[in-house]
Amino acid sequence: MEKAKPKKLRITFESDIDYSASKEEQATDSPKAAEKGGKGVIWEFIAIASVPLVLVLGNSMLVPILPDMQKRLGISQFQSSLVITLFSVTAGLVIPIAGYLSDRFSRKAIMIPSLIIYGGAGILAGLGALWNSYTVIIIARAIQGMGAAGTAPIAMALAGDLYKAGMESKALGLTEASNGAGKVVSPILGSLLALIVWYAAFFAFPFFCLLSLLAVMFLLKEPKKEQAPPKLGEYLRNIGAILKQKGRWLITSFFAGSMALFVLFGVLFYLSDILEVAPYHIDGVMKGLVLAIPLLGMVVTSYTTGSLIKKNGTLMRWLINIGLVLMTVSLGLCILFYNKSIYVFIGLLTLSSVGTGLLLPCLNTMITGSVEREQRGMITSLYSSLRFLGVAFGPPLFGWMMDKSHQIVFITVTSLSLLTLVLAFFFIKPQGKIGG
Repeated sequence: MEKAKPKKLRITFESDIDYSASKEEQATDSPKAAEKGGKGVIWEFIAIASVPLVLVLGNSMLVPILPDMQKRLGISQFQSSLVITLFSVTAGLVIPIAGYLSDRFSRKAIMIPSLIIYGGAGILAGLGALWNSYTVIIIARAIQGMGAAGTAPIAMALAGDLYKAGMESKALGLTEASNGAGKVVSPILGSLLALIVWYAAFFAFPFFCLLSLLAVMFLLKEPKKEQAPPKLGEYLRNIGAILKQKGRWLITSFFAGSMALFVLFGVLFYLSDILEVAPYHIDGVMKGLVLAIPLLGMVVTSYTTGSLIKKNGTLMRWLINIGLVLMTVSLGLCILFYNKSIYVFIGLLTLSSVGTGLLLPCLNTMITGSVEREQRGMITSLYSSLRFLGVAFGPPLFGWMMDKSHQIVFITVTSLSLLTLVLAFFFIKPQGKIGG
């Protein structure tokens, strides 16, 4: 008898994302693009990376001092969480306006005054803490949120303007890694500064803001616009057309990024609270070091992912799904191990952060690479706006769930991760070379 030939199982990814390249994005081998390779590009990378770093320092440095703030100012856990939440909500609401203005005028014209407002409001928040005035702190944090709206989201759009092909994904991976590095450093830095006085972080932040401001002013040369910007009506119609054409995967990507940041900041808030009480009694700098462990996993993964994916859509789809599987499985196991071994618990949270590090650089590259430069500021700003709202609602919702049950915390985030995985699997289907 003749042996039957084994059949091969063929798995293919179909794409419903239109990534046709614009003329601007096809010019990756132009003389101007060839210049992007020496010391100049390194300084540009540093300047761009400084913006998300400063953004994170202005928020995450405060996470370790929230318990101290509650005691010193006599406020509740919910009130202390508003120091993070109000900042993020304000930023989330203002970001789309900043995105439009950056498309209408220029990226640097928005980033420079935004950094000045961001740093100045940081000084006001420090004075509020010095005066033991919760009201002044909250007002200052809202103003800081307005300034923050014109920083990292616009830097992401500027990276898309400056670089093409693999250089763009590397720059965007670096911005995500810088964002994550800020999250690693900030708990430790916040804890160290608190050894001087609990509100020292408020006054230290404007110094970092000044360094970023100088870097943006003197190290970044924004490319000139090739055509006059459209009027507001036409602009909004163009954005509407993009959302109509690509909304299925864009909205799913927006949701995935928001969910990842919701989980990340919620877990930071959760850890910051439980580490100080029995059975751990971990405080001060040691608590900052423990908080930094999961974030370090995210930083290393983000930078590596951004360097490897280049513009490979099929690889991005694999990494997005693998990242969400890691998040779902590790957070699901936390339901069983959150109150067992602290080492296992931190290990699982680190694994979840690795999943986040696989997810976010892919989303960043897809979103910035899928639209023309003229609409990039608004699209990246809508994405960043939802990410900020994820950050905003993490601490208060985690605090509310912790009051009910610690298991509810991890059942909720596991369910969210699983839902995102299902949506991403069916709706986010990049294929081939993104952006040409």
